[in-house]
Amino acid sequence: MEHIVSRFDKDVKRIEKLLLKMAGLAVAQLEMATKALETRDTALSEKVAAGDKEINALEARIDELAVRLIALRQPMAEDLRHVVSTLKISTNIERFADYAKTMALRVPAMASGKPVDSATKTIRRMSNAVASMMTDAMRSFIERDLVLAETTHERDLNIDQMNSALFREMLTYMMENPRNIEASTHLLFISKNLERAGDQVCNITEQVSFLVTGEIFENS
Repeated sequence: MEHIVSRFDKDVKRIEKLLLKMAGLAVAQLEMATKALETRDTALSEKVAAGDKEINALEARIDELAVRLIALRQPMAEDLRHVVSTLKISTNIERFADYAKTMALRVPAMASGKPVDSATKTIRRMSNAVASMMTDAMRSFIERDLVLAETTHERDLNIDQMNSALFREMLTYMMENPRNIEASTHLLFISKNLERAGDQVCNITEQVSFLVTGEIFENS
């Protein structure tokens, strides 16, 4: 019996290690996409788009290992919740990375336009906040830290507020001059993608709640 438990724990650690690698890559993708936007670096934006393949491959590998673990070990109770959470979190990370890729793909269309410095600064703040949330969410998962998961979840409100503020700013900017519409539209889409990336992090923290307590946060 101890041998079986030991083997299960080893398999779980292997999956967790891949999850952390996947999350780290996703955060790096977001950082590069943000930098590409700030510097109008189309080569860097292309690098972000190409890097998405590695994240997708990691998601497929994690799913394969998790399904195999269920089939071979037939986990129960918390062990089963852990494997189910793993499957969902890998999907959340993959979607988070997709938003970074989408952000990067808009850079070439904005490269020749006039920068909107205030909006770009807001997007940088949003990007930093979302990246920090992802790092803390994954730490809460690995450490089974429900308090950290809850506080990370609550930080999403700040992302929503920045997104709303940017929307109002860009609306005013477009009304002032129709020539601003194209750049403002791209920035609005990027801001919305960052807001959705924050939602994916919230989904991860909810999986931590499910893992630890068997329930999702009440305010979700």
